[in-house]
Amino acid sequence: MQLEMFVAVVEEGSVRGAAERVFRTQPAVSIAVSKLEREFEAPLFDRSRRHEYRLTQAGEALYAQATRMLSLRSETVSVVGDIRNLRMGRLRIGANESISLHLLPKLAQSFLTEHCGIRMEVKCERSKSLLADLKERKLDLALLSFRPEDKELDAKFIMQDELVLITSPTHAFAARERVHIKDLGEESLLVMDVSEPSPWHRKIAEAFIQFKAPLHLTVENAPIETIKKMVAIGLGVGFVPLMSVGEEKKRGELAVVEVDGFHLERSVWLVRRRAVQSPAAKAFMQTAVAFGEQLRGRAPAIMPKAAKNSPPPLLKREKVLFVKRQA
Repeated sequence: MQLEMFVAVVEEGSVRGAAERVFRTQPAVSIAVSKLEREFEAPLFDRSRRHEYRLTQAGEALYAQATRMLSLRSETVSVVGDIRNLRMGRLRIGANESISLHLLPKLAQSFLTEHCGIRMEVKCERSKSLLADLKERKLDLALLSFRPEDKELDAKFIMQDELVLITSPTHAFAARERVHIKDLGEESLLVMDVSEPSPWHRKIAEAFIQFKAPLHLTVENAPIETIKKMVAIGLGVGFVPLMSVGEEKKRGELAVVEVDGFHLERSVWLVRRRAVQSPAAKAFMQTAVAFGEQLRGRAPAIMPKAAKNSPPPLLKREKVLFVKRQA
């Protein structure tokens, strides 16, 4: 405030003008200038002529620096305001393979269309790594297929998904409405990553044990997209999340077959630290929760309408940074 009053005196040419400009009394402005002179131990104005506010050499130096500092303050206030009002900012979010490919793009489209100034950083990794990054503040949010029990984390339910059996369209199972776990005993089975403990993999194994069916794992620890392509060319059958095969099913590239005695669902959760969240993280969580409610038929569509003949919202942005999946 002292610097602001000093600059006002210089630019207005009088204490009175400065007082009106900064909405303070004239004595307050005079006291502020006097305090600066005592602090710098140098006169800032040449007072040889009454009512003329000519700067001394020290005053000129201080004026040059003060205007820069006040300009930086205004810029800082503006930047913080832009972050607070979601005109700019950064959002770091992590997800596993299936969620990052088949759910996150839809959430990102809705969020970035509404908040086009936010830069989104995406990390595709295993759930264990995502949780560690979240707790170490390397991520703001994580989309996971389970709800963590850690008391330092908070989770919001987004949607329900299920594990389904997929086959090629030419496979014998594709012509049947349903099969049984026992029918899979002679099939080559392709499964996702089993290097981490997963309820999905445990349930699959338990189902085969329950019905005394042999489990022939031909391919394991494969990415979902790899499993889908292998199944499509007839290398076996596989279990994958339902959300990941919608397009292939519509195009007739894969068949989804119901399995008697086997029904396994999973929930998708958006997880955050319980500490203070950035405005961007709060806004994304609201978008994700609303998206999930829309899927369950509880709310109207949240996808903003694109302008006529305009490109898809994500194509308008070049600042979205995707962190490559680590080996």
